[in-house]
Amino acid sequence: MIVVTGATGRLGGLTVERLLTQLPASEVGVSVRSPEKAAPLAERGVQVRSGDYTDPESMAKSLEGARTVLLVSASVFGAEGVRQHGNVIDAAKRAGVERVVYTSHQAAAPDSRFVACSDHIATEGLLADSGLAWTSLRDGFHATSIGFWLSMAREGVLSLPEDGPVSWTTHADLAEAAALILLDDGLADGPTPPLTGPEALDAAALAARASALTGTTYRREVVADGEFVDGLVDHGTPAPMAEALLTMFLASRAGEFDVVDPYLATLVGHPPTSVDATISAAAATG
Repeated sequence: MIVVTGATGRLGGLTVERLLTQLPASEVGVSVRSPEKAAPLAERGVQVRSGDYTDPESMAKSLEGARTVLLVSASVFGAEGVRQHGNVIDAAKRAGVERVVYTSHQAAAPDSRFVACSDHIATEGLLADSGLAWTSLRDGFHATSIGFWLSMAREGVLSLPEDGPVSWTTHADLAEAAALILLDDGLADGPTPPLTGPEALDAAALAARASALTGTTYRREVVADGEFVDGLVDHGTPAPMAEALLTMFLASRAGEFDVVDPYLATLVGHPPTSVDATISAAAATG
């Protein structure tokens, strides 16, 4: 059986849907903090278990009977996120799991400027030391940020810190890749090559593309790092999270996300979703 953690989130949920096209529902399980949110999956025959990254006992119980587990990275950054990942890895060992597949990031490195990437490389170290078979999915930067930025633009002005090119990648493409790797032990061992979209674009290029595709004129405006953080805090974002979000721009301006790799297209057997398609879909949903 394959158990997917975080299955009520976007990436985990899409991965479950992919798995259900290839496996009977009885061979798919999910480990989630709120089982009631996964009731539709239970109605389809998926095994829904209660598991919380902060509760090692619940995690071990939720992984019982699993041969392979998808560990979707935690929603918190820093030492706490790594600790939670370690809890899941330890629980997998206790439950007799043979293989863990982990959702990492294309720029995972100890010296990355993006706070999540240092967490990812630390988690990969825990996996390497675990004695389990493991695969780390080096996912490209999630393209959902494009729609969020466009929706936050005031009068078409995209006010963001200095940035650099990003190889935007959709959750749907990453979920398809995750499912394929979960289903085939021979596809990848250790970190994968970068799983990226087809091109890397910065915010100025995104503004130009959005203007051409949507009929709304967008203009890129560079704001100071501190002004960006203060603006987020003023709109209710906790200061630590605002500081963490800034690190995405620090990393992109250093070229950490300016990588386009053919591995994702080769793995899934079709070109990854284009940035233009992502922009058009965001515009269509408002």
